[in-house]
Amino acid sequence: MILRLACTLTLTLFAALPVRAEVEIEEVTSPGGITAWLVEEHSIPFTALEIRFQGGAALDPEDRRGAVNLMAATLEEGTGDLDAQGFAAAREALAASFSFDASLDSVSVSAQFLSENREEAVDLLRQAIVAPSFDQTAIDRVRGQVLSIIRSNATDPGEIASDTFYADAFGDHPYGGDMNGSLASVEALTRDDIVAAHQATMARDRVFVGAVGDITPEELGPLLDELLGELPAEGAPMPGRAEYRAEPGVSVVPLDTAQSVMLFGHEGIPRDDDDFFPAYVVNQILGGGGFNSRLMEEVREKRGLTYGVGSYLVPFDHGELIMGQTSTANARAADTIAVLRDEWARIAEEGVTEAELDEAKTYLTGSYPLRFDGNGPIADILVGMQMEGLPIDYIATRNDRIEAVTPEDAARVARRIYRPEDLHFVVVGEPEGLEDATTGAAPADAASPVSDTPGAEGPATNPSAANPAAPTAGEGADAGVDDAAETPPAD
Repeated sequence: MILRLACTLTLTLFAALPVRAEVEIEEVTSPGGITAWLVEEHSIPFTALEIRFQGGAALDPEDRRGAVNLMAATLEEGTGDLDAQGFAAAREALAASFSFDASLDSVSVSAQFLSENREEAVDLLRQAIVAPSFDQTAIDRVRGQVLSIIRSNATDPGEIASDTFYADAFGDHPYGGDMNGSLASVEALTRDDIVAAHQATMARDRVFVGAVGDITPEELGPLLDELLGELPAEGAPMPGRAEYRAEPGVSVVPLDTAQSVMLFGHEGIPRDDDDFFPAYVVNQILGGGGFNSRLMEEVREKRGLTYGVGSYLVPFDHGELIMGQTSTANARAADTIAVLRDEWARIAEEGVTEAELDEAKTYLTGSYPLRFDGNGPIADILVGMQMEGLPIDYIATRNDRIEAVTPEDAARVARRIYRPEDLHFVVVGEPEGLEDATTGAAPADAASPVSDTPGAEGPATNPSAANPAAPTAGEGADAGVDDAAETPPAD
């Protein structure tokens, strides 16, 4: 079955001439019942596939944390008669590109190949997806890499803040743990655990596919069955709801460093909530708009407390957060927290100005066509739309939803979702002036704290590591936003 829908998007980018993005999406269902969304582009003999399996590392059993992550990292380590080097050589000979990744909510496969090599490239990719070798030597090699990452993260203030915040927020739910696992859990993983993770996550009942490039619907249908038809029909049950449990206040994790890294936030708003688009626009004004945001103006520009600060919406599949991140000199931690609380309260009480709203909408609508900048990014957007349950005409209507947000909508939603009394702060460092804060502990895998940011007291850089492993623009329908910490999956 092929459903055709032309989605035409006409936008004005700031004061420039209109920018026009035209995307004709076709829904293709294979003879075996696998569905994909396709955008045909025959001007270049090249195709991009984005395949995503819903569930991800959140499907790890409690005593096998890190299994899905290790499994995804081992998919390209050999299949059949090919070891890791043989697989890489075969892929390179075809001028193809494959990548495999895992997040809390999905396992993803990205592929790009030339039309002349399509048959061979798809067969090689099929072997990696359906019948990976999971050779013990390869597992042990990749395990060593993961363990090195875990050890490194254990002394990184941004990673410590992220792990601590998510543990406080979600407790024993999979969202509350590091998707990499712990040193103990990863060291204990067996080949059987990796095979079980593959069976649990990579199944036909949870797969979403986006295809963009030099391929027709008639060609794509059989390709889907060839590529994915041998996978299990069903995977493991999805995890339950992640109930938010963090208490208001400040939790300090001591670390010998001249600067304090902060993550802060509280329960958020689901992606399918009727108020999501107003919330998205309001967040752009508060902390998602870079140097144009209120937080940057108040925390950096007026007071010089930091070099960078931002906020973002985090709608996981089974729970949601509104979060922010920054870093500052230890001596100014209390002042920074006070300003952040004040700004959280101000937007809840006062809403936004019409000028702020107009500026946010102009940016969000004007930058949207820039995300459709290649076959790969478009395929990623198609998959994100499907996973979020968005209609096939979403691209054509998305900016209308942004433009429809009124000052009254923004004020109402800001009052609803921003709750300064519920803010939970995790501060990693040696902050001063936080006598009422509780003292937490670094993760169990942390080494003895060491100073990693020596230097004079002053505004700290905004560490990229402080951005938690959360759904972001790169994972969803609005992939390609310039600030990866800004947005949830579908926008």
